[in-house]
Amino acid sequence: MTGGKTAAEVFDALAERYEEAFGGIPAQRRALDWLTGRLPRGARVLDVGSGTGRPTAETLVRAGCAVTGIDVSAEMVALARTRVPGARFERADVRTYTPPGPDGFDAVCAFFPLLMMDQSQIAASLERMASWTAPGGYLVVATVPGDIDALDIEFMGHRVTVSSLSAEEYRRRIEAAGLEVLHHETVPFHPAGGLADPEEHLFCYARRPLS
Repeated sequence: MTGGKTAAEVFDALAERYEEAFGGIPAQRRALDWLTGRLPRGARVLDVGSGTGRPTAETLVRAGCAVTGIDVSAEMVALARTRVPGARFERADVRTYTPPGPDGFDAVCAFFPLLMMDQSQIAASLERMASWTAPGGYLVVATVPGDIDALDIEFMGHRVTVSSLSAEEYRRRIEAAGLEVLHHETVPFHPAGGLADPEEHLFCYARRPLS
């Protein structure tokens, strides 16, 4: 993609400011409550785009989960290791990440990590994350929906190039990957302190059948 900074460059620069603006999304908190209410203690969870570790990894660790977080930003990974020492974090890209072992995860969370890709990469990443979800496990995804490909925008003082898929296309691709969509909603969000523009968020909860 061209025209804007890479995700690693943007989030290395934003670091804690991103958590200040986006760390208190009510629908994300509800998604985490929904997920932790269904996972047993010791459940293996992958947090894609783990950021500073808050709130996702922190909430999952408190619920007794074994959490692995991946993020393209070295600064975010360093912050997360400090803030959520009970989880394991590594610098990795969902497009090339290889999970350890063949058994997958009891849950995969992906809160807003796919926006700075092109549409084909988003679709491929959804398929990859679905394939890492073990039978009976859950995939919880959030994004800013829209049929958008390679749009240059200003985000928290940085020029970035973003893409997305429509809400229905997200649902279709998750179902095509063999998961059952259990919940699907779009909600408005206003980032704290006016640090970023208001936006619409899509939340999708899905489960891989046992057989």
